[in-house]
Amino acid sequence: MSAAPAGELARADAPAAGDTFAALLWSRRGDTEGGVRFGDRSWSWAEVVEESVRRALLLEELSEGEEPLHVGVFLENVPDYVFWLGAAALAGGVVVGVNPTRRGADLAADIRHTDCTVLVVEERTAPLVAGLDHGVPADRVIDVDGPAFAAAVAAVDPTAFDPHLPGPSDTFLLLFSSGSTGAPKAVICSQGRLGGLAHALADRMRIHRRTVTYLCMPLFHGNAIMTNLAPAIRSGATVVLARRFSASGFLPDVRRHGVTYWNYVGRALAYVLATPAAPDDADNTLELAYGTEASAADVARFAARFGCEVMEGYGASEGALRINRTPDTPDGSLGLPVGERPLEIVDEETLEVCPPARFDAAGVLVNAEEAIGQMVVRGGAAAFEGYYNNSDAMAERVRGADFWTGDLAYRDERGFVYFAGRTADWMRVDSENIAAAPIERVLHRHPAVSQAVVYGVPDARTGDQVMATLELVPGATFDAAGFAGFLDEQRDLGTKWRPRYVRVCTQLPVTGNGKVARAALRVEAWQCADPVWVRTDDGDHVPLDGPRRRALAEEFAAHGRRHLIPRGDHA
Repeated sequence: MSAAPAGELARADAPAAGDTFAALLWSRRGDTEGGVRFGDRSWSWAEVVEESVRRALLLEELSEGEEPLHVGVFLENVPDYVFWLGAAALAGGVVVGVNPTRRGADLAADIRHTDCTVLVVEERTAPLVAGLDHGVPADRVIDVDGPAFAAAVAAVDPTAFDPHLPGPSDTFLLLFSSGSTGAPKAVICSQGRLGGLAHALADRMRIHRRTVTYLCMPLFHGNAIMTNLAPAIRSGATVVLARRFSASGFLPDVRRHGVTYWNYVGRALAYVLATPAAPDDADNTLELAYGTEASAADVARFAARFGCEVMEGYGASEGALRINRTPDTPDGSLGLPVGERPLEIVDEETLEVCPPARFDAAGVLVNAEEAIGQMVVRGGAAAFEGYYNNSDAMAERVRGADFWTGDLAYRDERGFVYFAGRTADWMRVDSENIAAAPIERVLHRHPAVSQAVVYGVPDARTGDQVMATLELVPGATFDAAGFAGFLDEQRDLGTKWRPRYVRVCTQLPVTGNGKVARAALRVEAWQCADPVWVRTDDGDHVPLDGPRRRALAEEFAAHGRRHLIPRGDHA
């Protein structure tokens, strides 16, 4: 079956609610409107489908009977990322979102773990995999910036494509989400699940034919695909791609392209708000920003400054839980659970449901120890499609019919949910889950470091920051400038792994059985008697002295997170 002529709109109405992602994309094969913009270039949806078909035929040539191919996409947000997503969808392949902030052996392990049989790179990412033992044959590493690839794509006859679109249960995406053990977890997302999300989220975010979305969050992350690209394809909207997020470039891009919708994660709002304000900031086309993990103060400031609505939501990448804000949601709350499956906050030791949270007159949680537990979706295991090739991680999340999220929370008497952190030994930095062990391995290379312990501490606005406590070798002293230079030289140090706080002690605290008392370190954080250095925006580490501590406490208070300031005895 050949692609429809460019001028023939094969299907202008919204596809049926039961469609797969592949069916949603294929329905746009004759759509000469909307599509993708990148810089000064643009593609209609019909052209996007054609580019996807060309790459799908290349995949069919490579398959040699392998079904399905696992295509590791190691690109920044460039049009080819969209085309390869489309190619795999139409050819029945599986896209592995390879995280470009990973490095070295960890990066290679991600690619091997997901059984990638094809690896798509570009000029910027190709050097990062050169020489790595990632398991993909050299002739299946495709450089989209190379002349050979351009010639191969041009030689393909798109009318030769005979689509046999995959079914709803077929796996389409493997999206990495770090786990508490430090090993990567690849979340499975099927064709049907993504198709269903496209419909539901397009309706929730009011994405329609004339919407212009701004896609600058990384496409290897489910947020970008699920809350922007897929709903845009479902609605025939226009997607403006940015190679990467830029706070200074945000408003100029919105104005240049007439952007009406933007999805964000984590501190993105804070980064934009940190740019110099201008009297005409609200003179723009943006109507709605939808995201997760921004502070209540940043949400209010962003809406006022840029004259748009900001909508917050919480969704587990595993698909078993979604929480949405309602008009009466209290400040600091995620909102109320969505769906028929009940959410409970469960004490991880007693397995009992935690009692409601109680607050004092200032709004501070006063029964944190009994109110905080893990979020558990009763009957939610049925909605979880699993982790790829990771039975241990599956056992951690699926217990009988229930889904254990790995996230801590508490609820007030009306049922509103408040996020309280992450379980086990991992952190949430800029909306990415980061494990401690790989960072510790890097820090142990420093010649002055005897032991290093890494853990998460609260960020003043949202999520966590990375803190490291170092025990030095006898006779060594901490050289802040030298430490920063050492970090710069570590190629396998992820871009978001650099410690924000560094505590230097003479002896690490230990438990009764001789293990490092990580809980004690987390509780004290920077509120300790030991010297602590804090990393500035310039990348330098400076002493966390009295004035800087007071400024930090004021920042926590300004963003409604005063209750998260560590309870150290030496504040």
